Amino acid sequence: MATRIYILRFPKETSSEPIIYQLVKQYDVEFNILKADILPQREGVMILELKGTKDKVSSGLSYLKSFGVKAERLAAAINRDDEKCFQCGACTGICPVGALYIQRPGMEVIFDPDKCTGCSLCVPVCPVRAMEVSPVTEALAEAAEKKIVT
Repeated sequence: MATRIYILRFPKETSSEPIIYQLVKQYDVEFNILKADILPQREGVMILELKGTKDKVSSGLSYLKSFGVKAERLAAAINRDDEKCFQCGACTGICPVGALYIQRPGMEVIFDPDKCTGCSLCVPVCPVRAMEVSPVTEALAEAAEKKIVT
């Protein structure tokens, strides 16, 4: 299962259609609305976290595009400054995907960037600001996803 965040821009003609509902019903894609500004007969913007297999999410995005919805992946890279981190573990309780966890028995806080979705929930909870977020272009995000080495 993959979790990715997208910015969706809806044309005013689709603002009253239940098209997000169809992501769940037809495409078996889970969603979490992070932000939305949609009113009838006006262009709308929504930031969604989509979760599902890559094929299903891709099919769901194609479905949205057939309605004129523009979808742009919002990607971020989370980095940990190991010099600042003092292994308090505050970030491990907030990480929704388990990219930050405590390895036992040594009680070491491990950061697995391959699991990280870039949600950035760990950034504000870190008392020493060891966790940092930086935007990533979609091309770089796709290359990282495919593990292309240049």
